[in-house]
Amino acid sequence: MRSETITVRTGNSPVVHDITAEAERFVASEQDGLLHVFVPHATAGLAIIETGAGSDDDLLTAIDDLLPAEDKWQHRHGSRGHGRDHVLPAWIPPYATLPVIAGRIALGTWQSICLVDPNGDNPIRQVRFSFLPG
Repeated sequence: MRSETITVRTGNSPVVHDITAEAERFVASEQDGLLHVFVPHATAGLAIIETGAGSDDDLLTAIDDLLPAEDKWQHRHGSRGHGRDHVLPAWIPPYATLPVIAGRIALGTWQSICLVDPNGDNPIRQVRFSFLPG
């Protein structure tokens, strides 16, 4: 198994950040196997989603609808409504495992690997790539 951790600057507002290019670079010298992507944070997740056509903004809207940033959350440190950020990984998990075939991630035509970060209090995230040979 081979691993690498990258740093992603997500900024101070909710974001869907495409990390596909970094993942592709990581597996480029590999053959067949599995790419495991993990975000070691309690307030971020990973989604396989189309980007650039509005789906990334739609995902953020859906998160706001499902988990509104209100003061109703029991977990109450950080920005207003920050407790909802700690609930996010129950819906958008902090991991994804993807097939790699001949050094290429077997994504669908419009699929991208995205870091989903609703937490503006933590503008820097780590993402760990691990390759498991087949």
